[in-house]
Amino acid sequence: MKPAFLEGALRRATGNASLRLTDTRPVGGGCIHEAARLSTTAGEFFAKWNARCPPDLFPSEAAGLEALRSAGSELHVPRVVAAARPESGHPGYLILEYLAPGRARRHDEVLGRGLASIHRKTAPGFGFDSDTYCGSTRQDNAACATWAEFYAKRRLRPMIDALGLDGDERRPFARLVDRLPDILPTASTASLVHGDLWAGNVLETAAGPALVDPACAYADREMEFGITTLFGGLSARAWAAYEEAWPLPAGWRERNPLYQLYHLLNHALLFGGGYMAQARSAAAHFA
Repeated sequence: MKPAFLEGALRRATGNASLRLTDTRPVGGGCIHEAARLSTTAGEFFAKWNARCPPDLFPSEAAGLEALRSAGSELHVPRVVAAARPESGHPGYLILEYLAPGRARRHDEVLGRGLASIHRKTAPGFGFDSDTYCGSTRQDNAACATWAEFYAKRRLRPMIDALGLDGDERRPFARLVDRLPDILPTASTASLVHGDLWAGNVLETAAGPALVDPACAYADREMEFGITTLFGGLSARAWAAYEEAWPLPAGWRERNPLYQLYHLLNHALLFGGGYMAQARSAAAHFA
């Protein structure tokens, strides 16, 4: 299949009216969108598209990728070629430079140092210029002055509401949310985080480690490691390189289940299964 809308999008984005799409090869690894490697007369590209996605999904992902690129780290972040909402009879889409695969785990130290460098990009407050998506879950990134307020209002409470928790089910999570100002550090820095940093979103490419599929925000950098410690993404060598570049604050391991909780609730929302039981356990840890 050679979707005509992708050829047109590439012609407009590159300014090359004679560009032709010569081949598309499906790319696996995702469960939400169609994705393919595009071969053209102007080179290789990666594209994903979806006719039924939220209108701002791909533009917000593009904004996250651009933010990560602007941090100037050692990590490779694919250049955005084009991003569009579903309209005029075509799906929403995101077209990126194609990242050729490389040998796995050759550059773990680069990954750790590069992540620390991204986290050193900061903002005056917590939030992001646009809402973002963690999987298909919309993340409200309206600014908050404190980290406890942001994590309560923009992450945990919306997830509890989306799951329809009430009564006895809701009570332990509501208690935890109310306690956040006493649990979380009061001097957190608003660091740029990838937001969905698990193993599937860290690629080993010919140019070195790369980050894809962000759910960016300016947040306490400890939140980055909630999903990483749940589902992997950093080897021991990468962790050591991160800690050497910018050691995490004392007590971060004790707070880590609090950040795992957000992703457990999100997985319960998206996939069901045993994630809710794990979320209850994480909440009880702080009750």
